[in-house]
Amino acid sequence: MGPLGDVQPLVSRVLLLLGIGFLVANARLLSQYFRYWRRRSRTLLIWPGPTPPYYGMGLAIGVVLGLLLLYKLFVVRQHAFGEGMMFLYYGYLVPLSRRIGRGFYEDGIWADSAFIPYEQIGGITWREGPHAVSLIVIERSRNLARRLAVPAQYYAAARRVLRDKIGEHAIQFAGTGLQLDGHDAREDA
Repeated sequence: MGPLGDVQPLVSRVLLLLGIGFLVANARLLSQYFRYWRRRSRTLLIWPGPTPPYYGMGLAIGVVLGLLLLYKLFVVRQHAFGEGMMFLYYGYLVPLSRRIGRGFYEDGIWADSAFIPYEQIGGITWREGPHAVSLIVIERSRNLARRLAVPAQYYAAARRVLRDKIGEHAIQFAGTGLQLDGHDAREDA
């Protein structure tokens, strides 16, 4: 048996481990998309998700993985679990996740990386960068900060939605340690 024969079991194990990792990532993206799909009728103000860095390269990787998957299944006749999971991720689920509308829903905010229900928001602040404005949302339960990139044309409307949600007490800062006694929280939006 030559040197490549010794490498084959190692490559198969690595591809299996990669497949398991991508299976988890695929399940997470599918879960996010289905949560969006159930919520999409209850939007207040949304916009398309941002284009991920190196998006074109990811699509090219998806095409190459699709060709490799076809080759392994129909020419070599080997299993291709790892390649299949990676193809599903790059070729289908990442483009599908771009359809998730970022912004404001009746029951929460869909930030760039996750959905945060209004009752879980412990703090908000705006950050202005050289090319974009971002809403920083602090989750009360996990003490995590999530970012929502707000396109310039939606900035004023986003501030109005936040003021309205604070005014109707969907977002409350009481008990968060922000020391807002005697302060109208709507001014923070």
